Amino acid sequence: MKQTALLMDADAVRRALMRIAHEIIERNHGVHAVSLVGIRRRGVPLAKRIAANLVLIEDEAPPVGILDIGLYRDDLANRPFTPVNQTSIQSQMIDKRVVVLVDDVLFTGRTVRAALDALSDFGRPKAIQLAVLIDRGHRELPIRPDYVGKNVPTARAERIHVEVQEVDEIDRVYVEKITGSGGEE
Repeated sequence: MKQTALLMDADAVRRALMRIAHEIIERNHGVHAVSLVGIRRRGVPLAKRIAANLVLIEDEAPPVGILDIGLYRDDLANRPFTPVNQTSIQSQMIDKRVVVLVDDVLFTGRTVRAALDALSDFGRPKAIQLAVLIDRGHRELPIRPDYVGKNVPTARAERIHVEVQEVDEIDRVYVEKITGSGGEE
């Protein structure tokens, strides 16, 4: 049996992304040397929304790129092969700029590690920062986010679902817990 609990509704997601935008401006003294790179899939619309918030606040639009980390994952042998490379990054977005990687959920850190490997193929950033909507803990690698929408301590048996309007036609974050025995669903 599955139990779910709402963690963030559309307004909470909107407020978290606006707060992250303000923190990016504060930490980097503006956005003139900042690029946003969304990790495909849900990190991309989140990066675009943060960029839109930055325009509202600073009246300056940072470049936004899409990073597909599929070929950089350390679990390729355990996943179905999907040769989709939807990366759209130019070296001028990376070289000598502060790159803010954007993802929906930070869990073990392995996705971010793959993104760091992928970014190095496109150039040499001045710095790389990490923005996530949800940090759920359980890190397996020494990776820490710079900007967090919400910290959500979870059990390993729980799963965080981030849904965004651009992909799922709704903005919300909820946690799902599998209860019962015998693999009931």
